[in-house]
Amino acid sequence: MSLFFTLILAAYICATIAYIVHFIKRDKKIRTIARGIMVAAGILHTLYLFARYFEVGHTPLTSHHEAVSFFALSLTWAFLSFRWRYQVKNFGAFVSPMVTALMFIALFSSHEISELPPALQSLWLPVHASIALAANGFLALAFGGGIMYLLQERELKKKRFGFFYTRLPSLEALDTLNHHCLAIGFPLLTLGIITGSFWAKQAWGTYWHWDPKETWSLITWLFYAALIHQRFTVGWRGRRAAIMSIVGFSAALFTLWGVTYLLGGIHSYVG
Repeated sequence: MSLFFTLILAAYICATIAYIVHFIKRDKKIRTIARGIMVAAGILHTLYLFARYFEVGHTPLTSHHEAVSFFALSLTWAFLSFRWRYQVKNFGAFVSPMVTALMFIALFSSHEISELPPALQSLWLPVHASIALAANGFLALAFGGGIMYLLQERELKKKRFGFFYTRLPSLEALDTLNHHCLAIGFPLLTLGIITGSFWAKQAWGTYWHWDPKETWSLITWLFYAALIHQRFTVGWRGRRAAIMSIVGFSAALFTLWGVTYLLGGIHSYVG
């Protein structure tokens, strides 16, 4: 299984290199190759998770390796599904490095199989965990789009139409990207918190503990809720929305990893 996972990582690395080469040279053939490798890597990665399921005997979302691996897969398919629907120039050059970085983290995390704690032996496990990680996938897309927006805006403000200007989408296209990613990611984040509450009720007898991870999940949700509200009521767009998406995703990452290793709590069994 470790060799299979390494093979998938190699495919993601190849896709990343191809996307970056296309970003530099703007060769459509290289872009097609990059996209094909990314699709192949996503399919192989999906098969790996199915194989992992049969190996461990339960939904492979409980260890740090499994959670990060699924996060990478969620980001991959979120990107590919978005790419098939919308045309966002050179988006792959920013998304594929994030996927590869997650895969490296998963590679160096323990692949050890351990018995599930009683609280995790529930049908809510695949529902809650998969929805929450899928939400992070779309929020990561908004993060990548935010980085691209700030780079393009910098080029325009300096009136230096150089390397990035000709390779990045328009500010309007990037703002639309941000809108659509949040329109999918935020409802998934909401559903993830709701399903987590039902799971907590089943496992511990109460819907909410104010555990550190629950608290930070709520903080992250409130942050994105404020961003969504401001976009629709006040008309926050452009630079503000891009910066908020970057900060919001940082909060989501802290909820996923920082809380587990720094604050502990009843969710600290993950990893």
